Amino acid sequence: MGKVTGFLEYKREDRDYETVAERVRHWREFVLPLPEQDYGIQAARCMNCGVPYCMGTGALTPGTPGCPVNNQIPDWNDLVYQGNWDEAARNLHSTNNFPEMTGRICPAPCEASCTLNIEENPVTIKSIECAIADRAIAQGLKAEPSAEKTGRKVAIVGSGPAGMACAQQLARAGHDVHVYEKYAKAGGLLRYGIPDFKMEKHHVDRRIAQMQAEGVVFHYGAHVGVNIDAKDLVDTHDAVVLTGGAEKGRDLPVPGRHLKGIHFAMDYLPQQNRRVSGEEADGAEPIVATGKHVIVIGGGDTGSDCIGTAFRQGALSVTNFEILQEPPLHENKMLTWPDWPLKLRTSSSHEEGAEREFAVLTTAFSGENGTVRKLHCVRIDDEFKPVPGTEFEIPADLVLLAMGFVHPVHDGMVKDLNLALDRRGNVAASTDDYMTSVEKVFTAGDMRRGQSLVVWAIREGRQAAHAVDKFLMGTSLLPR
Repeated sequence: MGKVTGFLEYKREDRDYETVAERVRHWREFVLPLPEQDYGIQAARCMNCGVPYCMGTGALTPGTPGCPVNNQIPDWNDLVYQGNWDEAARNLHSTNNFPEMTGRICPAPCEASCTLNIEENPVTIKSIECAIADRAIAQGLKAEPSAEKTGRKVAIVGSGPAGMACAQQLARAGHDVHVYEKYAKAGGLLRYGIPDFKMEKHHVDRRIAQMQAEGVVFHYGAHVGVNIDAKDLVDTHDAVVLTGGAEKGRDLPVPGRHLKGIHFAMDYLPQQNRRVSGEEADGAEPIVATGKHVIVIGGGDTGSDCIGTAFRQGALSVTNFEILQEPPLHENKMLTWPDWPLKLRTSSSHEEGAEREFAVLTTAFSGENGTVRKLHCVRIDDEFKPVPGTEFEIPADLVLLAMGFVHPVHDGMVKDLNLALDRRGNVAASTDDYMTSVEKVFTAGDMRRGQSLVVWAIREGRQAAHAVDKFLMGTSLLPR
């Protein structure tokens, strides 16, 4: 905890943003940090809760409130309040490999579970976490190589947050770790999905450099199941961990879907990230919003990322459609706390000028000369049934489908290894040992649990590393 009476003495103060007019003119992060001394004041607001729900109890009962990686939030709040930033950083890194990333892009279920959130004034946990990590990194990000090698060789397929966390943990346990990434750079959605205005890519680059210094070997352009035989990979390693994510996007199979100008969000966002970083284009036709009326279908984080990207590219207008009914502005605390509440969430990208429409179903696309020009829509009721007489059309030059992901891509590696799937199409594995239906092949992250948050990916990667280490050595000292 922080100061015993801090929550009574100090008001919640959080980081601010650059103005919309300023931030839409560049691709950099636009969050304005607090002065360092202010973080100590905010940390002082942490209460001596009997049950600190912010920490989460997910290690025992997945799906419960709080932090999926079980960050020891009251402890490092107290350390920041006391001015002991170095020990706060050690504590934070003991549960989270990449806190500077979660401090930027995690939606902070910990703050929703904070006791002070009962009165809409939770501790600024996310901002304090980010400040601890940034301060520690500014002092020098040190590698932590293992003093002894086990002689065991492990392959990680996919270098998103689950794969990175798993690889780092296994390397620190002394294993020979090789990460196979199909793209030109590591990071997965951290690099190719999250726009730079939310998280600049030097954060990923620094962690990759740290991991390489710890012995992790990255293989780029290595698409397992396409240009690398999956069975050969299994045969040449003592264990294989599949962390390829849930890349199969949810489609919208309505009339006119074939028209040009209709794209999945994850065909659109990576292109701009490559432009910003100077990476060579992937050869696909450029997708840009400049001078266009843009429709984003899907109201989640990916849709929000598309909105912010479209504005920075110079879109004429951006409209965001969500099939669900508009949620309440505020939740009923007595019914929802400390669980993650259903309520209206307005992102920084929404604030940049997007028009939002709820309970809208797209029934068809129409166009001219093979290119989309209109969406045909209807409003729906609580049972997702069209409401007669509410049909409407809206101009559209670019349509971005951001309706989530259904499961991993099955063609290639998954089929080649004949992996068992769960009822949702994810690679089946339990949280007891993370092993798939194939001996010595493990899986973690979105590939196993389905589309989720970066903090869940990190948690899964760390737990899978424990399971692999135990499988290889008979026991493991890696945190579970």
